This record gives sequence, structure tokens and C-alpha cells, in this order.
Amino acid sequence: MMMTATEAAARIRAGEVTSRELTEELLDRIAADTTINAVVATRAEQALAEADAADAALAAANDGTTGSRHGRVDAAGVGGGGDGVGLGAVGVGALHGVPVTVKEAFDVVGMATTWGNPAFRRFVAGRDAAVVERLRAAGAVVVGKSNVHAMLADFGRTVNEVYGRTNNPADVTRTPGGSSGGGAAALAAGLSYLEYGSDLVGSIRLPAAYCGVYGLKPTNGLVDLRGFQVPGTPYLPSELPNLSTLGPLANSAEDLRLALNLTAGPEAPYSWTLQPPRHRRLEDFRVGVVTDHPAARVSSEVGDVLSDTIDRLARRGVKFVEGWPEGVDPGEQAEAFGEQVELFFAMHGDEPSSLTLGQLTDAERRRMQARARWQRYFEDVDVFLCPTSFTVAFPHDVEKIATSYGEQEYNAQVFWIAHASLTGHPALNMPIGRTEDGLPVGAQVIGPWHEDDTAITFAELVHLAS
Repeated sequence: MMMTATEAAARIRAGEVTSRELTEELLDRIAADTTINAVVATRAEQALAEADAADAALAAANDGTTGSRHGRVDAAGVGGGGDGVGLGAVGVGALHGVPVTVKEAFDVVGMATTWGNPAFRRFVAGRDAAVVERLRAAGAVVVGKSNVHAMLADFGRTVNEVYGRTNNPADVTRTPGGSSGGGAAALAAGLSYLEYGSDLVGSIRLPAAYCGVYGLKPTNGLVDLRGFQVPGTPYLPSELPNLSTLGPLANSAEDLRLALNLTAGPEAPYSWTLQPPRHRRLEDFRVGVVTDHPAARVSSEVGDVLSDTIDRLARRGVKFVEGWPEGVDPGEQAEAFGEQVELFFAMHGDEPSSLTLGQLTDAERRRMQARARWQRYFEDVDVFLCPTSFTVAFPHDVEKIATSYGEQEYNAQVFWIAHASLTGHPALNMPIGRTEDGLPVGAQVIGPWHEDDTAITFAELVHLAS
């Protein structure tokens, strides 16, 4: 199994492997891939030069500044409980020398940003996106970009006219999800150590579930959106950072924490602090749980793995509270989320919203009421556990999705991810097992507002208990 980003960083710092070796190996695997098509653009020459510079910086640090520690990032230990990673005086950061990828829609200086649209083939970024800047500041080596669905316009598939289709590493006849399907597939196929994506309608969580990796939609507005906009359009800071959210995908919950700590923080003048996890022991968690709903009935292959996981956690002392939060009508909230998606696209230059002023006011009231109800719920419950999707990865090009109970509508994929998207709460996918056919199954963990690490720590502890 491929190392996590945290493990790779530790091995580089310990001198067990060089950044050059890891970067060369990763680029070779990407070049050799003929079936997944996950990483669709690379910057090999620049990445190798940066890897060499990282190795030289580490040698200099070991030569004269070993032991210098400042800039704690809580990169080690459950819930950030380890010693952290020291940032050396010559620039040895928490991801020092680790090769990573980012979603194609992020600006990376000198690389094309197309959003999978042939009209933007010639758009070359002159500046890194804020997320890319922060990853680089932590020492990461950006080797390339992962595939997206055209204009990021589908949550269930990843295909476009520029780079073609991405396949699921577990079964190449099936989708990796979308629109961050390339990033999730890259991690699952061993083509990246860490990925950064975006989530508007589940575009991090659904691919993570279908490919069997971790993916976090942080608290909305937490990660700076600069450098993540349609090519050629000016970046305009928004007072309404709802819905579109940037977040990491990874092969461990620990990597999610590391990546979030390094990239979180809105643009000035806004600021806030991520809260520490509520608990550091699995048995201390009080977990809300819902495993099914008529609007998106869960297939038996997903439901069986989820039920087994819940039973196993209950035996470990986790306290479960069944049912939706008081006052939450999940069907109404899913509908309200649909209205918010319409408003989002209207604000970003799509067709004008068909909603009247009164309906707009009501839509915003419903969104804030939903957030308040979930926040009251989290006063007594630490995290909420539910399916990420009703299904596992399904075959390419289907219009309806076959399940154990019959066909389900394609758009039903949105139901389970809608609630955290509507309210802005942090939500992640954690892998919980595989079907008899070897297809990954994921579960969604929703946490309290700005308590992303409570959800991350729960997922980390679940893995350690497996």
C-alpha cells in the first residue's frame, strides 16, 4: 500500500528517502498509466527541480539547524496530539519534498487551467491559487493536475473534451464520481500522495466514496477560493461563502488534518480558528446516525457494510443516537439545497434565478434555520454518521443507477450530501470497507461548525479501531 503524505514527509525528513526519488517514482507511475487517466497534466521538469531543491534544503537543515522548531502544525498524533512537525530555519516545512496533485481547475503558475473546456486550452495561469501557494509554502512539490468533469458540472462522473474520461481504479468500467473524480482516482491508484479538490454538490465526498479514499468538505468559507474561478474571469471575494468549498482528499484522516491545517484560513480581513477535537478516544464520542431514507434508499451492498461498521463501533463503546436532528425534515432540506444551487449559479453568471424576491428571502431563511437546528443538535451530539451515497461506483454513462431494490434516479446521489452542503457544516467521507465485488463503500461524517477536526479525529479513530 502506498505511503500516506504524512508518512512520506516523515521518511524524507528522516533521510530514508529523498524527494527526488519519490517525485521521479510518482511521475513514472503517472506516465505509465494507460487505464485510469487520473493525472492529466504534469510539470515534470519543474517538479524534479523543486524536489532537488527540497533535498538540498533538508541537507542544509541537517548540517546546521537540526533541532530548530517553530510553527507547530499538529501534523502527528490522533487529534493533533503528537509533537508536531518542526519548521526549520532554512524552510523545511510539514510537507517538505512530498509530491502532490491538485484539481485541474486550480491555477498553477505556468500550467493551463481549462476546467475541461476546449475554449480555455490556451489559458495559462500567471499566479498560483491560494491553496497551491500554501501547499508550496509547506514544502509540497506540485507534480501535476487531476482530471475534472467539464466545467465541474457533474457530481457523478469525470469526463471532458480536453482530457477524456477518468476511470475508477477498483473497476475501470465504472465511474470515479465527479467533479473531483481525477483526484480521488489518483489517490486510489497510487498516482498522488495528497490531492486538493472542490465540493459544491458533493464533488469531494462522492468521488472519495466511490474510489475508497478520504475526502473533506471543510466548514464553508474556511479555505480561500482565490485562483479557483472560471479562466479569464476576475476573482471577486464574496460575502456569501456558502456552497462552493475547497478541501483535501487523502489516503488517511491524518493527512486530511495536515492538509487542512496548512491551507485553512480565509482571505483578509476575515479570520477564524479551527477548534480542537472534542474527544481523543473513540468511546467518548456520542454519534448521531441515520442509515436510510426513502428519498435515496440505500442499496444493500452499502447498507450492509455501514451496519457492520456501526455494530463494530458500538462494541467499542461508541454511543449512538438514532434519527435526524429535532426539527430537521431531510426532504425539505434537500429541496432547499437545490434552491441554493440555483442561486449560486445565478450569482456566478449562469441563467438568472427564477425565484422571486420573496422566495429568495425565504430560501435564505430556510438555510439559516437549517444551520441553527444542526448546531443545536451538535450541542449534545459530537458527529453525525450517515451514507455518503446510496450506491457504490456505478457503470459509466448510465442515466439511472441499478441497485439491489431496482433503479434509482441519477440525481438521488445528491440527497445524502445535501444537508452539510446547505448548512456549511464540515463533512467528510471515510472508507469503511468493500463489497464482495471489491467496490469501495464510504460513510459520511458531519461535524459541528468550525469543528472540522472533531469529524477528522472520529474518522481517524474508526480506522485505528478496524
